[in-house]
Amino acid sequence: MIQTVGVVGAGVMGSDVALDLACNGYKVILKDIDEAAVRRAKEKIQSEFRLLKMVKPKTKQLSLEEVIERITFTTSYDKFGETQFVIENITEDWDMKKKVYLELAEVCGMDVYYAANTSCVSITKIGALMPRPERVIGMHFMNPVPMKKLVEVIRGEHTSEETIRIGKEFLQSFDKVPVVVNDFPGFVTNRVLMQMINECVWLIQDKVAEPQDVDKIFRLGFEHKMGPLATCDLIGLDTILYSLNVLYDSYKDPKFRPCPLLVKMVDAGYLGKKAGKGFFEYRL
Repeated sequence: MIQTVGVVGAGVMGSDVALDLACNGYKVILKDIDEAAVRRAKEKIQSEFRLLKMVKPKTKQLSLEEVIERITFTTSYDKFGETQFVIENITEDWDMKKKVYLELAEVCGMDVYYAANTSCVSITKIGALMPRPERVIGMHFMNPVPMKKLVEVIRGEHTSEETIRIGKEFLQSFDKVPVVVNDFPGFVTNRVLMQMINECVWLIQDKVAEPQDVDKIFRLGFEHKMGPLATCDLIGLDTILYSLNVLYDSYKDPKFRPCPLLVKMVDAGYLGKKAGKGFFEYRL
């Protein structure tokens, strides 16, 4: 039975995953290599929990104190021997991920299940690093995690049917809807979404329309809750660019070639909501 979950990476996604799990009764060990990142994660979780209580009835009976008490904020792996499940959320960089999984293999028990919260890194490749690759799965959470039900579950080449079953049951225990797909670059979500966002950036570069009008067409014409360029800002232009580069390298298909305007904006530091400016402007 899963009671304690290790969450590696205390950035936007990792802190959201930790909050969602803690609100649903799980003990969480939230780990990052940077003390400042851990501190920011605690502040973010406290702030977002107050907002969450206003919109999610299930959290109204919870106090901030009991949620925070369920989360251990740390820069070490000391308590990872207590975990039954680990969710990795670090940056989409293969060398960094490889280092983390080799470290996890040293500190976690043999019966632990591992989920990579990734939008483009191969689950098969991650599994090959581990002593029990059949226990490695992909779990691509959507942002913001506590508000989004969908989780794209990725079956690697070695992932067992038992791991798929355990992973789905685990996700359903905190109100997620798992959809299982097979391991291929970009899976379903990013293989389609990155191409759509990139094409919308080309529209801006070619001066076909202004960003607000591109998004309005998708919101009003196709009933999207958020337009593609606002979605780009939310995800982060740097993350979008990285994902497109991975897809381009993986498929060698020019349809994934990043728009030069996207590259220029990333170079300029216009990374979207987290930077206060992307295709739209935001208050920090």
